[in-house]
Parts: sequence; structure tokens; C-alpha cells
Amino acid sequence: MSAHLIGEQRQKESGRRLFLAGGLAACLVAAPALADDKLDPGGLTFRDFSTNDNGASYGGRGDPMIAGGPNQVSSKVVTVEGANGLARIQFSSIRVELALPLGWQATEDWERGVAYSSDKRYRVLVWRVDFAYEGVKDAEHYAATKAGSIQARRPTVQAQARKLGDGTFLIVYDNVKTPGEAEPRVVFDLVTQKPGDPKEGILLTLGVPASDAARGLKLMALLKQNMRIGW
Repeated sequence: MSAHLIGEQRQKESGRRLFLAGGLAACLVAAPALADDKLDPGGLTFRDFSTNDNGASYGGRGDPMIAGGPNQVSSKVVTVEGANGLARIQFSSIRVELALPLGWQATEDWERGVAYSSDKRYRVLVWRVDFAYEGVKDAEHYAATKAGSIQARRPTVQAQARKLGDGTFLIVYDNVKTPGEAEPRVVFDLVTQKPGDPKEGILLTLGVPASDAARGLKLMALLKQNMRIGW
């Protein structure tokens, strides 16, 4: 499998309808952020994650260690909405627009977009996925396979996938340990399949400290609601 399936760790297919289980799962099922198979920000907005700098942070070149080396470029700022605490960023290489909190940074290279908070505790990646190239038949197969393979490779990571009501798939990885990090992380993957084409999709990944898991899930809801994909 390619780097898309390595992301921030993986687990095993558990049937046609996939449900979160173990570790973080019970919290997620009960939490307002995941009610009725739908991600919900639970009353939070981008202002709860932003620093009001009028979008100045998005003018920098960013950190090559995070953004993927010398091929990175700053992503295009489409608009800054100070009252809403967000900037809309266009990742031209993958034709995806994300709304991101003010005070963050965003860069991209030829295959992905990257964004992160000023302290780098919150990190976002967005990729375009060719399911056939990854050796899977569609978004559901991809989500199950990625979760399964991470669990197999990293037994200490708890990973489960769930199909949401709109047909997207949420994968949650709990107890992800990263060298140099003070605490384990929780990583959320959102897999969106191209309408009418099971061979292509978008993978949106958000990694946060484990202690911020509940807030991270709500931020993922905001990212999902505001993501615009140029299929």
C-alpha cells in the first residue's frame, strides 16, 4: 500500500456496516459531536480555534518538516472572514478548498495540502485518493482496510471506522504515539467518495493531542461542513 494508507496509523475490516468500538469509541458514540451518524460541532465555531490576525499567518512559507520538504508552496487565501474566525484556503494542486482557523498556516505540494496551528498541536492533511491504485474497490473498502492495517501494524493503536449518514466514512485512531510528543494523539480520518465514481475520493486527516479529542472531533465537523471539492 502507498503512503496514503500509512497516514497517521491503521486497522481491519469488520463487515459491511462499520462501527466505532473500544477506547475512544464509547465517548464518540455518546458525544454531541457524533449524533445520529452525523458529525456536529456541538456549538463550537472556528473562533474557538483561531487567533484573530486577519489572515496574516497564511502569508508565510511554513515549516518544511511538516509540509513535505522543498516542493512546498503557500496555499492561496480565497477570503478571510474575521468575524467568523476563519480563512478559506485553496489547495490548488488537489482542487480542495478548506476553511481553517485564523492564526494557522497552510502549505501544499504536488500531492497534498497541509495546515497546522501555531503551536503545531493540531495538524490537518488533505489528499486526493485513487482507490484502485490503493488496491481497494471504493471508499468503504479503503476505510476498513486502512483501519485494519494500522491496527495490525501498531497493536497499541485502537482504530475503527464508521459510515456516516451522508455516505462519508470516519476513521478514528486512538493512542497514536509520536516521537517527541508529550502525550499520545488521536487522529481522525474523513473519507469522501466522488459522487458517481467509486474509484476516486478525498482523505481529510486531523491529528490532535489525546486530551483534546472531544474538541478535535468538533473541529473535524467544522472542517467537513466547510470543505469544497473540485471533482
